[in-house]
Amino acid sequence: MGHEAMVSDSNGTAEDVRALVARGQQGDRDALEELYLLHFDRIYSYLRLSVGNRHDAEDLTTQTFLKMLEAIGRFRWQSAPFSAWLFRIAHNLAMDHFRARSRVLAEGDVPEEAGGEESSAEQQALDSLGTAGMLELIERLSAEQRQVLTLKFLFGFVNAEVAGILDKSEGAVKSLQHRALASLEKQLVRP
Repeated sequence: MGHEAMVSDSNGTAEDVRALVARGQQGDRDALEELYLLHFDRIYSYLRLSVGNRHDAEDLTTQTFLKMLEAIGRFRWQSAPFSAWLFRIAHNLAMDHFRARSRVLAEGDVPEEAGGEESSAEQQALDSLGTAGMLELIERLSAEQRQVLTLKFLFGFVNAEVAGILDKSEGAVKSLQHRALASLEKQLVRP
């Protein structure tokens, strides 16, 4: 599958990643290092967008790859690529990070935008994703909405893969995407 090869890693083919995983499961340090190098930028970028600061993203990226080392022996090939498994680890660590942070913060003063506007909002928001201020607008979305947009449009995962990474149904992913894009469209048309 061309899409799986594209999603599996940023430089090699799905077959290359499959071979590296097999060698890594046998304890081959070179293969584990190569898996780290192939996936580091995408995992770090995802976590940087998810948690919003470099220091926490670096820490969580390190934790993601430590968990990969601990759990690679239990990894089994299913319908999702190896990178989706890594993103699931990163997502779970980010959620743990948010839970720990919310326990420390007595009150959460981050408002969540209500969504649900017309479908045309999606195309207008998507057309504007490349503009300079777009990351600032995306940071105003809820954490779940940011994650869906990041996984789908930045990393190219399909709805089923995003659902697996976030442990949600495909319908929930579509709904989060629609609400996020509608919210972005509303922010873009403000004077």
